[in-house]
Amino acid sequence: MNYTIIIQQSAQKELKKLPYTELKKIQKLILSLAKNPFPKGSLKLEGTNEKLYRVRKGDYRIIYTVDHHIVTITILKIAHRRDVYRF
Repeated sequence: MNYTIIIQQSAQKELKKLPYTELKKIQKLILSLAKNPFPKGSLKLEGTNEKLYRVRKGDYRIIYTVDHHIVTITILKIAHRRDVYRF
C-alpha cells in the first residue's frame, strides 16, 4: 500500500533552499517514504504531543507525521541537523 505524501508549504520553501545534490537525495528519500513510512534509521521524536518521526539523509533531517487512517504522510520540516529541532 502506497501512502500519499503531503509536503507543507514551509517544507517546500526549505526544499528550494537546499543545494542541488542534497535536493536530489532528499527527494528520493521522500518518495521512498510512500512505500515504507518507517525506513531503517527512522525514529519517533519524544517530548511532543504529536507523533512525529524523523529520518536523516546526510546532514539533513526530515520531520514528518504518519496517518494510517487516511494513508498519508505529512512532511513538516526539512532542515540541516543544527536547525531542524527548533520549532
